[in-house]
Formats: sequence, C-alpha cells, structure tokens
Amino acid sequence: MLLEGVTKGGGDRRTGWSKYLSYVLRHAPGSIGLSLGAGGWVRIDDLLTRCREARRPITREELDEVVASGSKQRFAISPDGTMIRASQGHSVAVNLELSAVEPPEFLFHGTVARSLFAIRADGLRRMKRNHVHLSPDPETARIVGRRRGAPHVLRIAAGAMHRAGHVFHLADNGVWLTEHVPPNYISDHS
Repeated sequence: MLLEGVTKGGGDRRTGWSKYLSYVLRHAPGSIGLSLGAGGWVRIDDLLTRCREARRPITREELDEVVASGSKQRFAISPDGTMIRASQGHSVAVNLELSAVEPPEFLFHGTVARSLFAIRADGLRRMKRNHVHLSPDPETARIVGRRRGAPHVLRIAAGAMHRAGHVFHLADNGVWLTEHVPPNYISDHS
C-alpha cells in the first residue's frame, strides 16, 4: 500500500487525502486553481499538477488507492480513467448531471438530538450544500449521524414525496439527493 503511515496530524494518510480531495472537489476547487467542468469533472492530470503546485503532491497511484479504498466512495473516476469528481456533497454550484430517479418508499437520515427541533420545524434543508443527503438504509444513516455524536435515525417517506412531485437523484456512491424534505414526510425510525 502506497499510503500507509501516519499524517502530520495523526491518522491514516488515505483519510487525510480523502478529506483534502473532498475539500478541493466539493467546496474549493479554486483554492488550487481548478474549475469544475460539466458534471463536476476535472482532468486527473490537472488535479495532480495543481496538488503538486500547492505543495500537496500525490501520485496517480496514490490517488487511485484513495478512490478505491474509500468506504464512502466519495469520488468517481470516469470510465476512460482521465477524469475525477466528488460523487456528491458539493457546496459550490455544480450540476452533476444525474437523472431524476424514483426512490424507494422509505429512505433514512442520520442526525443528532440537538438538530431534531429544527428538523421537526423546518424539515431537512440542504444548508450550505446543493442537496439534502439521504441513506438507503437505517444502518448507513446511523453511521452518518455518528460523525457528530450519538446518532438519531429519521425515516423519510420518499415514495410519498416523489408522488407529490419532489425530485430525487441517486449519486454514484448510493447517496440519495433531494432539494428539501418537508417535516410532514419525516418520522422517527424505531
């Protein structure tokens, strides 16, 4: 494994690279002189060059390892192997060119107790991101919610939302995306 070892701040180097690439490809491509193209794609050669110029050199082999080893599959590489993009989670304006898809009857969202009052009042809002992120199963939602504390899993009546005209997209990594989830479609998952 090319990226074994520990980063300066402690922790797995793959995790450090995944976080850095998420920052660049989701939130701040301009921070290293990149612009996201159609579908959020950037040329891998350009990314590697800009990372090197930003004193964050990564090889193509290391990049491939980060993409392949990530359990959350945050990144996708184009079929021809020349482009990369973040699968979802962008705060910069980008059209991922995902087709609208009919969701399953229920999806799930992991959160923490301190967010429940606002969610029950206003629903799930995309906040600084382009979409609300929903999980296909309670276990995944629990893992997502755990990042900020003790997880609380909400059940989303996605099928009813879809029938009422709400649009859903399915990201490359299996995360379901929608603009907003009104509170009347949200219940506690038991």
